[in-house]
Amino acid sequence: MTALNAPAAPPGPVSRAGRLYWTLTDGLTLIGREFARLRREPGELIGALIFPATMVVLFGYVFGSAIAVPGGGNYREYLMPGLFAMVTFTATMAVTLRVATDASRGVMDRFRSMPVARSAVPFGQTGAEILSGILGMAIMAGAGLLVGWRAHGGVWPTVEAFGLLALMRYALSWAGCYLGLVVKNEQTADQLIPLVFPVTMLSNSFVPTGGMPTVLQVIADWNPVSALTAACRDLFGNPGAPAAGPGADPAWPLAHPVAATLGWSVLLAVFVPLSVRTYQRRGR
Repeated sequence: MTALNAPAAPPGPVSRAGRLYWTLTDGLTLIGREFARLRREPGELIGALIFPATMVVLFGYVFGSAIAVPGGGNYREYLMPGLFAMVTFTATMAVTLRVATDASRGVMDRFRSMPVARSAVPFGQTGAEILSGILGMAIMAGAGLLVGWRAHGGVWPTVEAFGLLALMRYALSWAGCYLGLVVKNEQTADQLIPLVFPVTMLSNSFVPTGGMPTVLQVIADWNPVSALTAACRDLFGNPGAPAAGPGADPAWPLAHPVAATLGWSVLLAVFVPLSVRTYQRRGR
């Protein structure tokens, strides 16, 4: 493993501000380590960047000819918010696999033997994930523009939508970090990756939930993927946003998708202290 060039831990008692600076500095160094690893393994980066564009073309044209959008409209505009949400939720398993790989190969033990702030290690993993995720979202947005998707809601609602996607991705990356620390085995983590797809598919990402059986519709309506998708459709001004007015009675997360997404993000933020504590306890 390439040696880290992080500053050594300061000797003697350290103030709270000093500990925070030390943690942030080490965390940024570890983010750099993740991107250096990707430079040595470009296939992983290329695959991660091509995947979003492939999803746009595949689902946009395969499903687009067979699914009617509620209230009418272009299916690819209906689809794009769902694809943004789907790719956001894959952050969980991506971080899980990387953390479990480092744990099983002894990289975590090496970090503990070095003068590196303990909380900086999960910070570095999740920080690298959100940066690569933002790049992936930009590529997906570019592919969406090429196939006809547009954000009609205006500049600030569009910025808010991408902000929600980034916030949820960051929260989910911490959940993945915790899961990777608990699993501690890259083979097991690899077997868990397919489990994310039923979660993303059982939602309103690709099809309206109104035609689903009652039990599945309830699950889909309360799925955080559905809330994030509905929030993006509303903010982007794309077709398929929950109806309002007489006779409209969507589930609460779909009637208030931005609030529901923020709620899920706060709930998932519990994994920040859990991840740090679990990493610290592994060295005892």
